[in-house]
Amino acid sequence: MKFFKNIHNNLTHVQVIAMGYLAVILLGTLLLLLPFSTRTGQSTDFLTALYTAASATCVIGFVLVDTAMHWTLFGQLVILLMIQIGGLGFMTMGILLAMILKKRITLRARGLLQESMNYMQMGGVVRLVRTALFGTLLFEGVGAVLLAVRFVPLFGFWKGTYYSIFHSISAFCNAGFELMGSYSGEYSSLTAFSGDVLVNITVIILTVAGGIGFFVWTDLRQNKLHFKKYMLHTKIAISTSLILLVGGMVFYLLFEWDNLLAGMSVGDKILAAAFSSANARTTGFNTVDPGSMTSASKLLTMVLMFIGGSPGSTAGGIKTVTLTVLIVYVWSNLRGSSGINIFNRRLEGETVRKASNVVMISLLMAIGAAGFICFMQPELPLEDVLFEVVAAIGTTGLSTGLTREITGLSRAVMLVLMYCGRIGSMSFALSLMEKKKAPPVKLPAEKIMIG
Repeated sequence: MKFFKNIHNNLTHVQVIAMGYLAVILLGTLLLLLPFSTRTGQSTDFLTALYTAASATCVIGFVLVDTAMHWTLFGQLVILLMIQIGGLGFMTMGILLAMILKKRITLRARGLLQESMNYMQMGGVVRLVRTALFGTLLFEGVGAVLLAVRFVPLFGFWKGTYYSIFHSISAFCNAGFELMGSYSGEYSSLTAFSGDVLVNITVIILTVAGGIGFFVWTDLRQNKLHFKKYMLHTKIAISTSLILLVGGMVFYLLFEWDNLLAGMSVGDKILAAAFSSANARTTGFNTVDPGSMTSASKLLTMVLMFIGGSPGSTAGGIKTVTLTVLIVYVWSNLRGSSGINIFNRRLEGETVRKASNVVMISLLMAIGAAGFICFMQPELPLEDVLFEVVAAIGTTGLSTGLTREITGLSRAVMLVLMYCGRIGSMSFALSLMEKKKAPPVKLPAEKIMIG
């Protein structure tokens, strides 16, 4: 025990978090390998179990087998538990256990929690966890009740209730796992409910609530609808999310009006476009077939998946705040402004540096992975490979149908992308690098040409 404690103390916060998620994935894989996890009573092959565990823990939704038809109730509950741990973060679940056991939360644990939740300061982080846990229980509970209104009459009380709870947790945690494949007549979708207002609106609200960030909840609870009183982070997160949600819906309507949305009523078209816009950034549920989208819609979807949700949330991607910081930075430079200002506040240079690192690392990883997969499997269309890769690193889970066609080393690359997408591309890079002290002197500067 002392050996493992020494290792734990020598690791950085980022490394502990990275290893924690890896441990959850490996434990989930072992549980899914058990014969009673599958309906056939036979052990699932290791790669399928690993892929499913990684997809659930990293809240993505990529599946190699039908979740409802392949896994037993035990297997599905294992997946659901990994989704909940992956959505809230394993450190949050650890703090919850400590609270239940009335254990003292150490300073190191608070630091890990701050890093895990991407919180700005250590003070108040435990209080934030309580808010996150209470809000999660509230949203998932209300979401399950609303979905039960539709699912219980369709599937009966017990099955309908279970389906409601499963999909509510999956939607709030932005996981994209569902049990409707056989009912919808599709491998993995909610297409049978494309015109159902209750199901669509409930899933959209759960998705947005999970993807907006726990810190934003606290700010909203304290300041209600007084926008001017919000912290700068909250203002940026809400404004950017609304712009992306509405903008995405408008562009989906424009690109798919005579394609996937053809034959629908105007109301159903708006509903389908809103659902696609909300879920493309975070969850990965779909009521229309992503593989049949126009090229313009696929590009739009990739952009939304790459951006993802907000920091400190259940969502992945580079995050809404990161995008806004870089846009404001570029705009300020073009205007020749003295500072990087937004909402009457100035952004620090360190914030811009971090945002630039996140975007560049994510872009390089996506391009490198796409190139490798195209090299290993040249028969795969580049457009679909890029779509799959961006979905993995953005932890979205939308697929054009390529998930089951990727094999061998290409699948291993996808596993790495899913893992990086959950812990954060920058965090992954930092976990592999040894921190070095800055040199006491600076090297000589020299100008170069840019642009």
